[in-house]
Parts: sequence; structure tokens; C-alpha cells
Amino acid sequence: QVELVESGGDSVQAGGSLRLSCVASGYTRKITCMGWFRQAPGKEREAVAVIQSGSSWTSYADSVKGRFTISQDNDENTVFLQMNSLNAEDTAMYYCAARNAMYCSRSWSVPSVYDYWGQGTQVTVSS
Repeated sequence: QVELVESGGDSVQAGGSLRLSCVASGYTRKITCMGWFRQAPGKEREAVAVIQSGSSWTSYADSVKGRFTISQDNDENTVFLQMNSLNAEDTAMYYCAARNAMYCSRSWSVPSVYDYWGQGTQVTVSS
């Protein structure tokens, strides 16, 4: 089993920045893809960004390109989401997700393909 624990959520003013972290523990060797999703009240869960372990490949939702950056630490057990130029539309619960896939690019934005999820961390942006 794999456990994911997110942290770093907070309340910030529009234009501000936050850095989210997701620590994976347990049988992490089988994890090859780690991503971030978010869900605002009354809306569906949407993909934010994904990273393939051991490579530089990443992908982003159009709504966050140029503002958010996903990265991974050297042991690949922690994934970060640096969020800059935050606006009110970024307000949501942010979830870390992980799965074992040869190609993370395939269906990366589909929540159902991920095997493991964290409990979420709340990001609130006030204008």
C-alpha cells in the first residue's frame, strides 16, 4: 500500500504564492506517476499537473500553465507544487494522487486512473 500526505495549503491574497508538498510512504517503488488534482465546491475534480518519476516529463492543465510548477525531490518520494500568481479561481481542495503506469502521459488528467489519493489540503485565495 501507498500513503500520500499533503501539506502547505493556506489562505492567501490574490497574486500570492504557495508551495504544496505531498509525501509518499509505504511501497513507493511501484509508483511512477504523481500528480495534483483540485476540487472546488460544487465542481468536479480536475487535474492540475503530473510528473513522471525519474524523468523530467511533466504536464499541466491549461489554466495553470506558466503559474504552477510541479517537481520531485531526489528520492522521488515527495512531490511539490509551486503555485504563483494565485487567483480566486484557484481556490479548492488540492489532492495528491499516484499510480503505476509505464507512460504517465496516457490519461494523466483522468482521476479514475490513479490508484492512491491523499486527504487533501485546502487552498483559499481571496481577491
